[in-house]
Amino acid sequence: MHIMQLVGFGLSATILATVLRSYAPQFAMLVALLAGILLFTSVIQNISVVLDMLRGLSSSAHIDSGFFSTVLKIIGIAYIVEFAGQVARDAGEGALASKIELAGKISIVILAIPIVNDVVQSLMHLLPQ
Repeated sequence: MHIMQLVGFGLSATILATVLRSYAPQFAMLVALLAGILLFTSVIQNISVVLDMLRGLSSSAHIDSGFFSTVLKIIGIAYIVEFAGQVARDAGEGALASKIELAGKISIVILAIPIVNDVVQSLMHLLPQ
């Protein structure tokens, strides 16, 4: 979908959810959630072009595919957690949104540990002993 279509759809859903919020808050939340999911999936469908380009760059730079896949997982976690946190905030659950974001941050740290370990090991080999 073209960016103007995505923005138009998002703004239309926002107006609809705002109008519904005063009459039927449960439907307003449902409209906002469905619109968010549709926007997210329409953007995700086009991400394969970017992933192919990044794979090509990483292979030409001789970057380990394990590093590349870990970085992609970290980016994916960040976006998914951000989306879930925003949905929770839209539902009025700010405390739950904070917990979702904390869980995402911890997951990212856990995934990043092997990369940090390899970087430190590389630095240790470069330093004179």
